[in-house]
Amino acid sequence: MLFSEIIGQTHIKSHLTKSVDNNRIPHAQLFVGPEGSGTLPMAIAYAQYVLCKNNNAENNTGLEACNLKFNNLSHPDLHFAFPVTTTDLVKKHPVSKLFMTEWRTLLNAQPYCNLFDWYAQLGVDNKQGEIRVDEAQDILKSLALKSYEGGYKVMLIWMAEKMNTACANKLLKLIEEPPNKTIFILIAEDEEQIISTIKSRCQLLNFPPLGEEAIKNGLIEKFNIDDVKAVKIAHQANGNFNKACDLIHQNSEDTLFETWFITWVRAAFKAKGNKAVVNDLMVWSETIAKTGRETQKQFLQFCMQFFRQALLLNFNAKPLVYFEPQTEKFKLENFAPFVHENNIIDITKALEDALYHIERNGSAKLILTDLSIQLTRFLHKKRG
Repeated sequence: MLFSEIIGQTHIKSHLTKSVDNNRIPHAQLFVGPEGSGTLPMAIAYAQYVLCKNNNAENNTGLEACNLKFNNLSHPDLHFAFPVTTTDLVKKHPVSKLFMTEWRTLLNAQPYCNLFDWYAQLGVDNKQGEIRVDEAQDILKSLALKSYEGGYKVMLIWMAEKMNTACANKLLKLIEEPPNKTIFILIAEDEEQIISTIKSRCQLLNFPPLGEEAIKNGLIEKFNIDDVKAVKIAHQANGNFNKACDLIHQNSEDTLFETWFITWVRAAFKAKGNKAVVNDLMVWSETIAKTGRETQKQFLQFCMQFFRQALLLNFNAKPLVYFEPQTEKFKLENFAPFVHENNIIDITKALEDALYHIERNGSAKLILTDLSIQLTRFLHKKRG
């Protein structure tokens, strides 16, 4: 992964290359940024810059053999850890090294991937992955060995917020005092979920969402699409290059989520005082409950964004509105007046509570049914 292949984030590229060129490489860094901002590809490009002794922004003027190994992420001194769970092939003690084939396949196809994409790649959408203590033990063993090429060793921990407490505690000492020429790069979307003792041992680097111009240029270069289409998709992507790529391929999960959402809110509008429609809400809840937990969590996040977009439109903040519903006879302009200052806090809290309980393996059918009944009440609240 070359720095030249990474969308935007010019100031971060400059910071990272200068730190290496000046031989001021922190032993532990935490890259934090929203989905699609480029934290993972940037970390890989940074590792390549260090391991291959590259010395320019194109990141390809160092050791040729080393750079070639990065083409398929097979460099022996580059190590990965990421959330995993049991599968049909791995029945117990799952660790990242058992899933490297699937990991490389996903990164070759979409280096800006999210956790949902990764679980879909593994075919485990009904389970929630973690970075467990078995992984920590594996990391300790890997980094105890000498580097293969006599230089640095780099450990990339993707979605570091998924480390459970046992794993984090086992890695504390290693992250604080790693072996000589060992670099930790932790990558996260939500730093608040990482225990403070881990965060305090890392140098923090914040990634902002990508700008529309950067996404537009990235789409034109990657997919050779026309300028008009690139501008439209860049606006809809809202700083997320992963979403932009999904929109290009027209395989975004948001298309399905939009259908579910609109079916849901339409039933919620009609359900007040109508017992027959209440049954429709229960059927809807049962349908969503049959999907995997990661899908349910992703959908609830989508619902929060949809309501926020409606609120922004209601408050005439049109430049901040990027949703463009594709469902026939559904207009965001018509829906927006029903989302206002008197119900948005209640709606958001209900969605956050549902997300919290689903993450903790509560009954999805009961959680979603309760959420639907609450939504019926909230949507009929009058604006002050």
